[in-house]
This record gives sequence, structure tokens and C-alpha cells, in this order.
Amino acid sequence: MAGTSSPEAVKKLLENMQGDLRALSMECRKKFPPVKEAAESGIIKVKTIAARNTEILAALKENSSEVVQPFLMGCGTKEPKITQLCLAAIQRLMSHEVVSEVAAGNVINMLWQLMENNLEELKLLQTVLVLLTTNTVVHDEALSKAIVLCFRLHFTKDNITNNTAAATVRQVVTVVFERVVAEDECYKDVIEQPIGILGNSNRRSVSTLKPCAKDAYMLFQDLCQLVNADAPYWLVGMTEMTRTFGLELLESVLNDFPQVFLQHQEFSFLLKERVCPLVIKLFSPNIKFRQGSSTSSSPAPVEKPYFPICMRLLRVVSVLIKQFYSLLVTECEIFLSLLVKFLDADKPQWLRAVAVESIHRLCVQPQLLRSFCQSYDMKQHSTKVFRDIVNALGSFIQSLFLVPNTGNASTATSQTGGSVPGGTASTQTNPGMLGMGGGVTVLPAFEYRGTWIPILSVSAQGSAKATYLEMLDKVEPPTIPEGYAMSVAFHCLLDLVRGITNMIEEELGQVETDGEMTTPDAQSSPTHSSDLQDLGSTSDQTDKETVSRAVWEEMVNACWCGLLAALSLLLDASTDEAATENILKAELTMAALCGRLGLVTSRDAFITAICKSSLPPHYALTVLNTTTTSLSSKSYSIQGQNVQMISPSSESHQQVVAVGQPLALQPQGTVMLTSKNIQCMRTLLSLAHCHGAVLGTSWQLVLATLQHLVWILGLKPGVGGALKPGRAVEGPSTVLTTAVMTDLPVISNILSRLFESSQYLDDVSLHHLINALCSLSLEAMDMAYGNNKEPSLFAVAKLLETGLVNMHRIEILWRPLTGHLLEKVCQHPNARMREWGAEALTSLIKTGLSFNHDPALSQNQRLQLLLLNPLKELSNINHPDIRLKQLECVLQILQSQGDSLGSGWPLVLGVMGAIRNDQGESLIRTAFQCLQLVVTDFLPTMPCTCLQIVVDVAGSFGLHNQELNISLTSIGLLWNISDYFFQRGEIIEKELNKEEAVLQKQAEEKGVTLNRPFHPAPPFDCLWLCLYAKLGELCVDPRPAVRKSAGQTLFSTVGAHGTLLQHSTWHTVIWKVLFHLLDRVRESSTTADKEKIESGGGNILIHHSRDTAEKQWAETWVLTLAGVARIFNTRRYLLQSLGDFSQAWDVLLDHIQSAALSKNNEVSLAALKSFQEILQIVSPIRETDKPDTPPAINVPVPVLIGTVTATGFGRSFMRTDSIGERIGRYNATEPPVVMDEIEDLNLWWAAWNSWFRIGSESTKAPVSCDKMTFIPSQPFLTALIQIFPALYQHIKTGFSMDDLQKLGVILHGAVSVPISSDASPFILPSYTEAVLTSLQEAVLTALDVLQKAICVGSESMQIMYPAIFDQLLAFVEFSCKPPQYGQLETKHIANAKYNQIQLFAPAEWVALNYVPFAERSLEVVVDLYQKTACHKAVVNERVLQNIIKTLRMPLSLKYACPSESTWKLAVSSLLKVLSIGLPVARQHASSGKFDSMWPELASTFENFLFTKSSPPDNLSIQEFQRNESIDVEVVQLISTEILPYANFIPKEFVGQIMTMLNKGSIHSQSSSFTEAEIDIRMREEFSKMCFETLLQFSFSNKVTTPQEGYISRMALSVLLKRSQDVLYRYIEDERLSGKCPLPRQQVTEIIFVLKAVSTLIDSLKKTQPENVDANTWAQVIALYPTLVECITCSSSEVCSALKEALVPFKDFMHPPASKVQNGES
Repeated sequence: MAGTSSPEAVKKLLENMQGDLRALSMECRKKFPPVKEAAESGIIKVKTIAARNTEILAALKENSSEVVQPFLMGCGTKEPKITQLCLAAIQRLMSHEVVSEVAAGNVINMLWQLMENNLEELKLLQTVLVLLTTNTVVHDEALSKAIVLCFRLHFTKDNITNNTAAATVRQVVTVVFERVVAEDECYKDVIEQPIGILGNSNRRSVSTLKPCAKDAYMLFQDLCQLVNADAPYWLVGMTEMTRTFGLELLESVLNDFPQVFLQHQEFSFLLKERVCPLVIKLFSPNIKFRQGSSTSSSPAPVEKPYFPICMRLLRVVSVLIKQFYSLLVTECEIFLSLLVKFLDADKPQWLRAVAVESIHRLCVQPQLLRSFCQSYDMKQHSTKVFRDIVNALGSFIQSLFLVPNTGNASTATSQTGGSVPGGTASTQTNPGMLGMGGGVTVLPAFEYRGTWIPILSVSAQGSAKATYLEMLDKVEPPTIPEGYAMSVAFHCLLDLVRGITNMIEEELGQVETDGEMTTPDAQSSPTHSSDLQDLGSTSDQTDKETVSRAVWEEMVNACWCGLLAALSLLLDASTDEAATENILKAELTMAALCGRLGLVTSRDAFITAICKSSLPPHYALTVLNTTTTSLSSKSYSIQGQNVQMISPSSESHQQVVAVGQPLALQPQGTVMLTSKNIQCMRTLLSLAHCHGAVLGTSWQLVLATLQHLVWILGLKPGVGGALKPGRAVEGPSTVLTTAVMTDLPVISNILSRLFESSQYLDDVSLHHLINALCSLSLEAMDMAYGNNKEPSLFAVAKLLETGLVNMHRIEILWRPLTGHLLEKVCQHPNARMREWGAEALTSLIKTGLSFNHDPALSQNQRLQLLLLNPLKELSNINHPDIRLKQLECVLQILQSQGDSLGSGWPLVLGVMGAIRNDQGESLIRTAFQCLQLVVTDFLPTMPCTCLQIVVDVAGSFGLHNQELNISLTSIGLLWNISDYFFQRGEIIEKELNKEEAVLQKQAEEKGVTLNRPFHPAPPFDCLWLCLYAKLGELCVDPRPAVRKSAGQTLFSTVGAHGTLLQHSTWHTVIWKVLFHLLDRVRESSTTADKEKIESGGGNILIHHSRDTAEKQWAETWVLTLAGVARIFNTRRYLLQSLGDFSQAWDVLLDHIQSAALSKNNEVSLAALKSFQEILQIVSPIRETDKPDTPPAINVPVPVLIGTVTATGFGRSFMRTDSIGERIGRYNATEPPVVMDEIEDLNLWWAAWNSWFRIGSESTKAPVSCDKMTFIPSQPFLTALIQIFPALYQHIKTGFSMDDLQKLGVILHGAVSVPISSDASPFILPSYTEAVLTSLQEAVLTALDVLQKAICVGSESMQIMYPAIFDQLLAFVEFSCKPPQYGQLETKHIANAKYNQIQLFAPAEWVALNYVPFAERSLEVVVDLYQKTACHKAVVNERVLQNIIKTLRMPLSLKYACPSESTWKLAVSSLLKVLSIGLPVARQHASSGKFDSMWPELASTFENFLFTKSSPPDNLSIQEFQRNESIDVEVVQLISTEILPYANFIPKEFVGQIMTMLNKGSIHSQSSSFTEAEIDIRMREEFSKMCFETLLQFSFSNKVTTPQEGYISRMALSVLLKRSQDVLYRYIEDERLSGKCPLPRQQVTEIIFVLKAVSTLIDSLKKTQPENVDANTWAQVIALYPTLVECITCSSSEVCSALKEALVPFKDFMHPPASKVQNGES
């Protein structure tokens, strides 16, 4: 009050008072003088008080009666103006608290009078209010009078007054109780003396109460009286009162001042004794009333419930329960039961609505509900109030759906569409849409079996803001909008669940954290309390927990059935997403709570409900049906009514978002999922995700449902088990809307997260989850038996996901997990199921191995083997797809963990090795990829003891015959492995030796011998031998390509890495590996099938050279032989020291021989190549000759064969392949071991014998001849012959004439062999090209080598020359007379045109084109002869004669030679040979050694120059001229080399020559020339040359004998005579023929003659005149007239020739001389 007691305020108050009094005296001056006087004396009084007292306010209060008096008098005037002024003044005084108790009483009395006069009602109320609120001076009677005054004013006719009075009453009542509170506050520190009579609860005495409390008590008691329509005790003077107003006042007091009632027993007593009975009494009409029951049936008329009272009673009840529950336990039980009754269907709608609102107020107070539960439900013989409330709400909701809303006007008015919900609207898209004013809005609503109830927004979550409980002004029951009661009931349920769960969860959390703080065991579960007693400190806590837990369990047990029934129904009916969400949330929180409390039945029931709502209606899912039947068979009895669990309504009014196939054995069409199903599914996911730890056995339900949903939605498992939306796998049956399509990724994501969160579950929960998944998987497997339908992979996928996220504790779940996958899933007949089983298992293994375990896997061998074991177990399953997965897994493990497998290697390698040949290509291929990876990357990281396993596995892949490439590549791997052995030799050897020592020791202890392949050899060598043995096996594989590759690898390996072997091991390699292999190959080759193989599998064409097994084996034989030979060659220094080298050499030669003589070109040829190879081994020479060049064929290079150091243990691990390198390494200090030369020679002679046997066998002509005759090929023969030079180098010292004969036979035989016409185009480039075949070259080379050797050799060797000439000349003859090969018919190459051969005679044999060979032989002969012409043996053996004799054949044939070049070469050779040989012949003329040669030579000339063969038709002019010039050369040779030496030459020979020249000088033309060519074709030049030679020797001075001159003269005259005849005949014929031209030949002949004449004249002129006979001239001149005769001829050619013939005659034109005598002038 500081504001009113400050000096300024006091001063102002005094001024105001004086002012008021003055104003009063002014107003009353005329009418009311007494008042005026009182006012004036009042002014003086005030002034006096102000002047005398310092405490003015206190003084005023003391004198307040006097101060107030004038104003009270003023009020008595009943004059409005004055009254108002007085009341204002009085109020001012009151507000300054200067009114004493007496004054106050006076004021109140004055107010009462005014009230009775109905004056200034509002001012009165204001004054009362100010009086009572500013201070507490008014008590007892005065107070009650003031209150009654307000009540009286409340019931006036004036509305404003009524309302103001009502407000004032409320405020006054509040003030009265506020005073009590203030009073208690003042006395709170005073300890009250206990009063003896406290025990008597029946006392009505209020003597113990303090003044304010007493007033309040009296007031409250009277209010009860008034409401009960009894007379008040204290409020004297009340005239009327309404029950509604009374109830409102009671409620406000109870609500606002509960502490007053709770602290003062008197008040509590009032509550119990007065208020509760009153309420119960007033409720009676509502309880008895039944809607729709006819009044006549009951004897007394039933009072109808009255809305205003009923609603206010409920408000009072709400307050009583809320505030005084602890005082009124029994009474509350009655109230609550009443509330429950008011929800009955036969009560009026408004009553049900307010009752629901009241219940809602309770539902938002979980602690209160808890108390109910403790006080009633947990007590025996008590109403189960809490349960009833919940069940009542449930049946209330059900009744709203089932009972038509009769008896309430609202039904007709609020539903615009009347019958719409069940009728017409159901045909629209969404029955929740009601047409209103054209605009269509979708209202949230519940809809069930045609009943449509909208959902209204009632109050915010957790607050119970009522609508109808607040309608205090309504007298008539309001119309309740449709859906209101339902909405409130719905909110009740939600708030109830939310409240209870939050409360219990909080307390549970509290208990758990406390428990954790005190002892870790305390939280385990209340059942342990007995064990915890000894812990002392925790025992009371555990007791407390046990008590709390009992309450929680009771609360849940009491409410879950009702809740579930109601929520399930609402969920089914809900058409609004938000409502659905809320219902689901409620079910979820309940399920989780039950789970936490370990209430299995209720937990499962809620979960089942969510599950069922996730699935389409009536979906057959056994897990759910079994659980619900047990529930729905109980129908919960609620107040005697049976409430069934309502089954879901079939007609769903939800938008369908997905159509899919049900997961069933025989799918019956499709099922539809609505958006609500999806929503429920999300809830289910959320439940499992957040509360997995409390699900326990109900994982089974959850997972089964999810599995079905996932199936219907068509989610398929992807990598790691996560489910992804599949493509439309199931054909048309799965249809998803876009709405759900966008949801699917989210759902699949949540699904994955759900299983990810399993890592936070404890071990027990995790086992629950895994068991559930396993049994789900078993069901899915049963369904998938015997049909090819896509199985459900949900369980398997999720087992995988769970395993993956729980890797950190994988050991606890590894066995059940992998056991199930291995034994059940992976062996299932359905491929998809199996595939996923394997996928899951392998993913787990891979992740397990790559997971960062603690301790690491490398330290934890046991865990590593545990993880790898299932991988090995998979090998027992025969399904190829499983094995493929297994292998892919191995591959990935290798790629990621290969480095750290350690002791796991044998397992992993075992998996690869377990693949059998019959298991299909892709399996083998994958297993092989793994092996490849191992070999390329991991050999160094694995224990050396595993290397042999690797070799075995690689070998086994080589033997698989499914996929050729794999076999081939595996051979490549063996090579890589060998390379690895080589590089890491020392390390491996050490490790193996260490291991060997351990094993040896163990074996000795056990008394057994160590059993290991190739045992005596050291372990590292054994490893090599195993490798060689594997390759050896592959070398005789049935497939040619494998044999080839294995062979190459074997030999490369032995070649490259053989140095690593101990010396003694080589013995095993040669005899056990190499020769053993050769034997097997030879045997297989000789017995191989000759049948043609059509194709190589698929559409691969096989080359004709490989189209029989025999041909394919041939290749292998070739390779093997070559390989062995190479090893003998490169490792000879090592092998020779083994001791049995010569035996080995013989065996090798034997193999070479049998191969060379096999009836297969390829093998035989290769055998020779191998032969060549072993011959390249150079012989040792004395140490003195140091080697300069590396070894090469047929150059004798000395090699020092070094000591073999392998006897010691120090092995060189370098590669030492080339001999040159080896040689280079030996230093001078190390004396080389020179091998015994005799032994060496023996080896070479053994080789020569083999060569001779091969040669003579292969070139021998066949006796009989048929199609099957085997004829050796050209390359074979070539190679055979090519070997000779190399071999000869080694044996030349002992090579005898006898051996030369043998050689000659073979050479001749080889050249005579014809070739197959098939091969001819390849061997003979073309007939026209003069190329030697390589065979022919080889033959000549062989002879060349011999000839060179003879040349430098001793005298004794030189007698071999003639033999060589014979051999060569025999070859020269082939040019005209090809050799015969036995009885074989051969075609000459010229006739065997390639295409004809192909078409008609594919098996013909063609004799080679021997011409080039013969010609080359001829050149060699000429060459050799030039070198050796004077050689004694050559002269003695008549070599020259033989040469001429040989050449005579081609020369005489001339144009008839097979090749034109032959006779030309023969001529030139003859000329060369003669130019050298004739002088030698002349030299030896006397010895007679050449006598027989001359006639041979003469006839050779004769046959050549005047050949019987005519030139070919197509010979060109230029060619002819060239040929003519050759003839001319021969004549020149005669003129230079023979005729000049006629005296050394036999006469008859010279005679023959002259005759020839004569014959040549005029030569009749050939009969086949065209006219244009005549003049050219006459061999003019030749004739000229012959003439000139003739003439030269005829008319020379040097004619030695007259005989010669005679010969030539005679020849001339013969010639001229012939010319004359020809001319005559021509002239005759010309004349006779007239205009006809003469025959061609005749014209040609005459031209020739004319030319001969001109040539003769020329020659005569050139000769010395004395040599020419006069007769000759006469004969020449005599021709002249005849020539002139010819002038008339018609042929132009003849004319031009005639001109040339006539011109020379000018020289005979002399002027006539004097008489001539005897030819002399």
C-alpha cells in the first residue's frame, strides 16, 4: 500500500475528502439540511485530525465511523446524484483502508437498504467488491450479509445487473478463500496444539478454525446446502438460488483452492460428507435414464437428464477426481463407474459427449490413471476401474460404428448427404469425399461397414480442451456434430497410451539408471530380488522396483485388450493418413512397452495387429492366424456386454498403391496393397528397428509379415542382402503406382537399417532374430519345393545382412548361421533359393575374412579356419551354381585377403582342386581363375609346403577336358610355378629342408619310413620332379593342343631350370621322365586312329594336316623328340658325366630312327631335325686350341666340357644355358676334362649308321605300287640330306669310297622321289621358273662338301673325283630323262596342271621338274671340270667323254627338250668344257685316252646343228635370231678350236665337220613360217657363217692337203648346182600358175636360194683370188641369165631378194677383153 500512504497521497486524500464533503453539502443545501450540516462538521473533523496527528491515516481509521457518517446519510436520501457521490467517496476511503470494522458494518447495512430499494445496483456491487478486496475487516455476519446482497442482486430482472452480480459473487467467493490461504501462510510456522477431539470425524464444530477459515467453511457449507435445495445456515437472507450457479461456484472453489480442503480436516470432512453425496444424488436422473424406453412402462415418471446440471456435475467430478482423489478413493470409484456408464449407447448423445470429454480429462493424467490402477485394479474385490475405463472407451467407439445415431436431432441435420457414406459415394474414388457446395474436399474420417464418421480436430495432443463441458451458458442440450464423440474418444485412447507409456518408460529408465549406479545385476529383472537381498543397499531399491513393476504390469494388463480392440477397429476404419499414423504409433508404443516389461502375450497381440494391418485383408499368413485365434477367442467382457474383436471389414476404402502376388504355395491371383498397408509396414519396420531388443520370439511375426510384404511389392535382394525394387520380374502381376515407387527405396532403406541395427542387440536378442530368420527360411524353402516359382529370398537375404553387421561377434552366431545356409539352403532344389544361400554364405565368409577382428585373424588361426571351413564344406554340394559361387568367393578372397591366408591355404587350394571334370565349363573356368590368381600373386605368401598342392591342382586342371583353353593356360601356370621355384630356389629349399627334418623325426619316432614321391631325392628336387611328372602326364593327354603345350613347357622348364637339380637327380629326369615319356608317345602314335575327324567341336574347322588322331599324335611325337634332343644337346656336358651316356645316346638314336622311318611326313621330318640338333654338339679338342667362335652348324668348334660341380652342396642358381657362356666361365686354372676321343668317335659313327639306315630305308623305291604306298616328303628328304654335311664333319677322317657309294645311292634315291600332286604347287613355285627345290640344293651341297673335302684332302681321297662326276652327270641326264621311282607312274610336271590335279586326280604323283636341278648339276660339273680337268684320275676315267656323252642327249633333242634353257645351257657348257678339255685332249692325243671321244663329239655337233626337232610355233622372231646366234657360236668354236688344229685330230673327224659345214651353208627352210618371216627364218647368219668357214678353210693359203681343198670345191659346185635347179623350177611354176600365187614353201625356198647366192658371191670376193677355181666363177656367172628370168615374178619378197642377188654381178661387168684361153685372160 506504499502508493496510498505516501505524504503526497495522504495530502491528496485529505483534499479529496474535503472536496467530497463540500460537494455533498452543496448538493443537500436546499433539500436535505441535516446532511449538509453533517458534511460541514465532517470537514472540520477532517481538518482537526489532519492538524493533530502525525499518523493521519491511522487517526482517520479510528474516527472512520464519524468520517463516514455524512456519506451514509447522503445515501439515505435515495437521491441518485447524491447517492452516487457518496458511494464514490466511501469507495475512496475504503481504497485507502481508512474504514474500521464498525464503519464497514454500517456501510454494509446502508448498502443492504439501497439494494432493497433497488437503487444503484451496479455501484453497490462495486462498493461491496472494493470493501471486501481491499482489506479483511469484514467478517462473519457482515461478510455473509455482503455475500447475500450480491446473490440477491444476481437474481434481479436486469440482465446487466445479473451478470455483474454473478461475476461479483464469484470474485467474492474467491476472496473469501484467498483469505484462508493468506491466513494459513501467516500461521504456517506456528505449531498447532493437537486437539483431543480430532479423532471424532463426525464433528460439525468449527470452533477450531481461524476467523477467515471459519468464514470460508460457512460459505462452502451453505453453497452445498443451496445446491441441494436446503436452507443455508450462514447466508441468511437468500431468496433464491439456481443449482447450476451453485455447482459452478463449488467447482471453481474446488478447482482453485484444493490446498484448503487438503490441509483442513474440517473442509475434507465437508467434501466427503456433503459434496460427494450431493453429486451422486444429482446424477441419479442421468443414471436411470434410458434413451428410447417408453415412459409408460415404468410406474414413476423418470426425470430426464438436464444438460446444464449434468455437464456441471461432470465438471465437479473431474475436479474432485483430479484434486482430491487421495481423499475420496471410494467416492471416486463410484464417480468413475458412473462416467463409464454414461458412455452407454442408450444414453443421450450429449451426455455421452460430455462423459467422453470428462474421461479425456482423466486420460491426459497418467499419474492419476496409475493411482486408479493401484487403488482399484490391484486390490482384490474392487472394481477394475482402469480396465473398465479403457474397455468402455473401446465399446463406445464400437457402438458408434454399430448403432445408428437415433434419438438425436443432430443426425439428420449434420449429415448433408444422409445416406451418402454407405451408398452412392462408395462408387466414387474415395468414399470420404462428400460433395459440399460443388467444391470437393476430402475430410479425414473413419469408415466402417458403411458407417462414415468424420474426424474433427478436438484438442492439441496431451491437453483435454473440452467443448461441451465449457458450454455453461447453454440450457438446452447442444447438437453434437457428427464424429465429435468419436474424435474425443479417439484422442482419449491416444493420450492414454502416450501418457502411460511415457510415464512407465521414464520410470523404467530411472530404475535402470539407478540400478546401473548401484549394481549391474539390479537391472536384470525383478525376479532376481530374492538373490539381491544380501546386497543390503540395493534390496530396498529392488523392492521398490518390484512394486513399481507390478503396477506397470497391472496397468498394461488392464488396458491392453481394450486398447487393442479399439485401436484395431479404428485402424481398419481410418481413411486418414494422420489418424492412421497416430493409431499405429499407439500400437507400436504399446508393443514396445509390453516388450520392455516382458509381457509376451500382449506384445505379440499388438505386433500381430500391426502385421495384419500391413497385409491385404484376409491374407493367409499362418503365423499371424495362429496368434490371433488365441486372442480373438477371448471376447472381453465389458460391463457384462461381450465385445468381440471385430474382424477387419473387407471393403477397403483406401487407395490401392500396389498389386502383387501373394507369397503362397498356389498363388490365387493377385492381392492389393493400399497406402495404409504401406504405412503399417513402415510402422512395423520402425518397431523392429527401434525396439528389436524387446521383440524376442515375436521377431517371427514381424519378419514373416515383412517377408510377405516385400514379396508382394516385388523387392528382390541385392548385394549384401539389401532389398532393392526388382524389375518387373513376375511379369504382369506386380503393379506399383508411382506413389509407392517413390516409397520403395525408402522402405528398402529402412529394411536394411533394421538389420543393421541388429548390431546393437544383446546376444540373446540376436539369437532370437537369427532363429526367427532361420525358421522363416525353412518355411520359404518348404514352399519352394517341387516348383519353379520364384522363392522368397527374404529370410536368406536378411540372415546375410544380420551376419554382416554383427561381424564383431561373429563367433557366437557363425555356426547356426552357416549351418542353416550350408545344410538347408544351398542344397535346395530351387536354383534361385540355392543361389542366394550360396551368395549369403560366401558374402559372410568374405566379409568375415576382411573384417578387422580383434585380435587380428593372422593371430587367430582358429577363427580363420572357422570362417573358411564352410567354404570347404560347399565342395560336398554337387549343384554347379553353388560351386560357381563358392569359387567366385575364393577368387574374391584371394583378391582381397590372399596375402594373409597363412594356414588357410590348404583349405582354399582344396576348394579349387575339388572341381571335377564333369562339373561343367564355367565352374572349371572360375576355379581356374582362382588358381591363376594364386600362381601370379600369392606363391610367395603361402607356406612352401603348399607348393606341391599348387602343382597338383594346376596339373589336375590341365587334365580337365571341358575347356581346352584352361588346360593350356594351366600348363602356362606350371611354367610360371617353375619360374617361381627357380627364382626363390634357396628360400624354398631351406624351408622344405626344415620341414623335411621335422617330418623325418616324426617318422622315426613312429618307426615308419617317410613316404614321399621320388623319396631319396632331396625335397626341393622332389618338388621339381613332381612338376616334371605332372607335365609328363599332360604330354600324353588325349587332346593334341594340351600335349603340345605341355611338351613345350616341360622341355622349356627342364632346359631353363635344370641347373637347380642335384647331379644325381638328372638320372631320374632322363630315364624316368624323358625316356618314359618318349616311349609312351611312340606307343600312342603308332597305335593312333587313322579315322578322319570331321570338326573340332562347335564349328571349328580342323586343318587337313590334323584331321586324324594319328596326325595329331604325330605332332606330339615331334615335339617330344625335339625336346629330348634339345636337352641332350644343351645339357650334354652334364649328362656325359652320368656314366651311362652312351646307352642313353643309343636309346635316343633309336627313337630318332623309328620316328624318321614312321610313315608320317611330319614325324619323320621332325626326327631329322632332332637328329640335326644333336649333331650340333661340337666335339672336344685338345685344350691348346682355344675356342673363338660360338658353336654353329657344320663348323667344328672345340668345346671344353667343364667339370660338373654339382657333387658338392653349393649349387649355382644361375641360369646357364648357352654353351658359349659356359665356355667363357671356365678360367685357366680349372683344367678341363676332355672326354675320351675314341668314345666320342663311336658316338658319331653310331649316328652315321643311324643316318644311313634312315636314308636307305626311306629312299628305297617301293616294290609294288598302290594308293597306300608311302612316299617320303620333300622336306624330309631335304632334311635328311642336309644332315650329312654336319655329320660328315665328325667322320670325315674315316670316310671311305665304300661310304661314298652308300651316300651316292641315298642321294640318287632321294632325288628320284616324286612328289604328291597336292604338294607340287607349294614345292614348285611354277614350271617356268627355274628354281631348285631345297632337296636338290641339299644334294648338291652334300656333294659340294665332299668335293671341298677331297680338294684339301690327301691323294688317297682324290680318287673319289670321278665318282663325284658320275653322280653329277647322272643328275644332268634328269633334264631330259627324269628318273623312275620303282614302278610308280609319275606324270611329268608340265602335264600336271595344278587345277586338273585338284579336280581329277588328287592322288597323282608328279615327277619333279628336274631341269633346274640338272642344269645346276651341269654348272657344277663344268665348274668342277674347270678345276680338275688335268687331274690324273679325271683323265684316266675319261670324264670329258662322259660329259660330252651326257650332253649329247639334250643337244640332240634341242627344241624337244623339256626346257628350252636345257639345250642352251648344254651348248654353253659344252663350249666351256671343250675350251678347257680340247687342249688337254690334244695334249694326251698320243695316249689314246681320248680316242673314243672324237666320234662322240662329231655326232654331238651333227645332232645339235641339224636337229630333227622343229622349233615351236609360237617362237618369236627375236628368239629365233638368238637361237641362230648360238648355232653361229658353235660354228665359230669349230673354226677357232678344231679346224686350225686339224693335224692333231683324227681325219675322219675333220671330214665329218666339213660335211656338216657344207650342209649348213645352204639350208632348206623350215616349212612352217609365215610370209613376213621368211627372210628371217632362213638361218641366214648361220648359213653365212658356215659358208664363210667353209670358204675360209676351202680357199685359204693354209690348205695343207689337196684333199681338203677338194672337199670344199666339191661342196661349192654341189651348192651352185642346187641353186640353179631351184631357180629353174621356180620360173616354170610361176609361169604355169598364172595369176595364182605359188605355195608358201616354194616362195620361201627361192628367197633362201637367192640369199645364198649373194652370200656366196660376197665370200668369193673376200677370198684370195688364187684360191678360187675358174670353174667356180664360171658356175657363178652362169647363174646370171637364170636370175634375170626371175624378174617377171609377182611376189614382192622374191623381187627384193632378187635385187640383192643381182647387185653383186656388177663386179663381173668388165668390158670385153681379148680372147680368153683356159680361163686366163
